Amino acid sequence: MKKLWMLILAGVLLCAAVPAGSAEFHDGHVHLTNYIQRGLTAQEMLERMGDMVGRSVLFGLPLQQKWDDSLDGDRAPSYYLHSDAELYYSSFTDAMIAEEFRKLAPKQQKRFDPMITGFNPTDRYAVDHIRRCLLMYPGVFTGIGEFSINKEFVSPKIAGGKASLRDRAFHDILTFAGESGLVVLLHTDISTIISPLGDKPAFLDDLKTALRQHKDAVIIWAHTGVGRAVKPTKDHVKLLREFLEDPSLSHVSMDISWDLVAQYVTESKESLKEWSGLINDHRDRILFGTDAVAPKNQEAYLKTYHDYEPLWKKLDKKAADLVKKGNYERIFDAGAKKVRAWEAKNLKK
Repeated sequence: MKKLWMLILAGVLLCAAVPAGSAEFHDGHVHLTNYIQRGLTAQEMLERMGDMVGRSVLFGLPLQQKWDDSLDGDRAPSYYLHSDAELYYSSFTDAMIAEEFRKLAPKQQKRFDPMITGFNPTDRYAVDHIRRCLLMYPGVFTGIGEFSINKEFVSPKIAGGKASLRDRAFHDILTFAGESGLVVLLHTDISTIISPLGDKPAFLDDLKTALRQHKDAVIIWAHTGVGRAVKPTKDHVKLLREFLEDPSLSHVSMDISWDLVAQYVTESKESLKEWSGLINDHRDRILFGTDAVAPKNQEAYLKTYHDYEPLWKKLDKKAADLVKKGNYERIFDAGAKKVRAWEAKNLKK
């Protein structure tokens, strides 16, 4: 029994002590819980990370899939595609994340950057929820998100109405992020599922207009705007290049999380050439993330990272280091410093 406890303790210490420089990557996009608010403990997440992953964001999912007896009976849905029943916002997810984080030893906590995500972006009281999380759990949160505005099959299912890039509630959230220093991880598709009118993606102009109004906020655009049904067009990389070269959007980065995005990037020699060229040219604006959802083991967790192997080989060393680790460290370290300062100031009031 003593030997068993020694082995467990050694494993805990290893999880806590992995130097950031020796890890393969930091994970800028991963979900601790799934669409029914079940998943991993923070300790289990550390086990998935092992010595491959230095640091990671820590957040669940803001939405709960309703188990509607009239629609599903005894067939319990656990994913938004499993049922026609509504999704609804579950604010308790943020308390779950905060409590998991606080169970960790201080060295282990240094490997995580918790995020607030359990708010409704159509609700102008959403900022109150975000502020409340910071003041109830000082020293815990570094950012907000992943939260969604336009998301293919998800948005139409959400109870209470669809979010919009033009909504004042959304702009209130970004304004507060700029004031407090919270890093923003935003999911909004670049276009609709059906073919947009003309050749221009349906939401790109609104996205640019919205983001230009919040230059004080540090924003990460998830998945470069693509998804399961919103696939990249032949001009997608060109549009991303124009976005990244626009000086009015210099406060916005992008992540290439999700195994589906990895498929798009690596599907051909031509796509690899386009994407690697974009990333090499804009190496300080792209972050990697797995977008794993409560991964059942380390193999499942690392899948997206390995799916990107053809891309890693195409990037120069500096670009690869920044995408895998450097940009994460710069953005989240600066964010944490600003948020701690905001907390110190506002806790005195």
